[in-house]
Amino acid sequence: MSAGGGSASVSRPLVEGGEDRSDPRVDSCTRKRATMWAADTCHDTTKIIFPIKETKQAPLKQENQIRGEMRMEARKKAQVEKDKTQKEEKDEALKLDLSGMSLNSLPNPTTQLSWITKLDLSNNNLESIPESLTARLLNLEVLDVHSNQLNVLPNSIGCLMKLKVLNVSSNLIVFLPNAIENCRALEEMNTNFNKLTRLPDTIGYELTNLRTLSVNSNKLAFLPSSTSHLTSLRSLDARLNCLSSLPDGLENLIRLQSLDLSQNFHHLSSLPFSLGLLVSLTDLDVSYNNLTALPNSLGCLTNLRTLHVGGNPLVSPPMDVVTRGVNAMRDYLSARMNERGKKDGHASTKTSFIGKLVKCTTFTGRSISSGGLHGERNEELLLPDYRLVKGFATPKHVGTFSPRRLFSSRRSQSLKL
Repeated sequence: MSAGGGSASVSRPLVEGGEDRSDPRVDSCTRKRATMWAADTCHDTTKIIFPIKETKQAPLKQENQIRGEMRMEARKKAQVEKDKTQKEEKDEALKLDLSGMSLNSLPNPTTQLSWITKLDLSNNNLESIPESLTARLLNLEVLDVHSNQLNVLPNSIGCLMKLKVLNVSSNLIVFLPNAIENCRALEEMNTNFNKLTRLPDTIGYELTNLRTLSVNSNKLAFLPSSTSHLTSLRSLDARLNCLSSLPDGLENLIRLQSLDLSQNFHHLSSLPFSLGLLVSLTDLDVSYNNLTALPNSLGCLTNLRTLHVGGNPLVSPPMDVVTRGVNAMRDYLSARMNERGKKDGHASTKTSFIGKLVKCTTFTGRSISSGGLHGERNEELLLPDYRLVKGFATPKHVGTFSPRRLFSSRRSQSLKL
């Protein structure tokens, strides 16, 4: 109340429903309800704010994740580069280069020889290589000794079971040791510019992985018959030798792409018919020999791209055909082969390989007509039955259809198995 006796209102804090908290008439239940409402209000506010905070944090979390992935990727790249560098350093450590040092003999090695994978001794004055040294190069893959004074290779070269590349060119080597046949991993062999008079007789039976064989500029009078077993061979370079003939069975070199027989001069006067069966051949060089005729079978070399025949006294094909290029020569030889077959009334002995192969396609083992493609004769070659094992002829009878038997004389009346 005021001093004047009138009443005056005093501001008091209110709670929900306009109740006066200081009013003693407000009971405890009302206060409790007010407290619960305030708590609920705070709780609801938290619920509203929380999603907003989560929404703002989401891009930040995604950005951190991307940064983490980038850091991991950078670490991986750094590790790859480190491994590559270490590998290159290791490879360098495994290579021993003593080339061009005018060495007359080899120094005592200071490294573990079994670790070396490449040894370069080229362009020195070495007359020999110690047997003990070669025998310890157990992991050697590349051996380069070109341009030395070597007369012979050590027999211990046969211990190099992992050797892939051998370069012994420009030396004085007269023959290769038979132990070289043990280098079965060999893929490339270069023996150019030596004094070789022969190659190991069984070289083709063991070096079945050989892809490149270079024997040019030697004194070879012939190639061993086992050459026909080098079925992985892609390139054969035998120019500048004294070759008078080529081995039988060259048709087995089904992967051969390049063949160089040039500059054997007067020694080489004929080529075998089997050259026409080298189905993969793309480059053939028979220039500067004593050839008067090319085998008609060369007309079957559909993959042939280059054919060099210059420097020969050729009659077949004539020079006007030769000057028109490889396609003209191939067409000429193919037509000549077909014409000869028609003229004889049957495929000739040497040009009948197509007809014989066609007649053997059924492989019934009953009979093969010897009357050629037109069957004008009734003579037959009787063949006994043979067994098949998963589609292949058994070893006992597989020789029945070998090229040597198929190209045998038509006067034969039976095939001896």
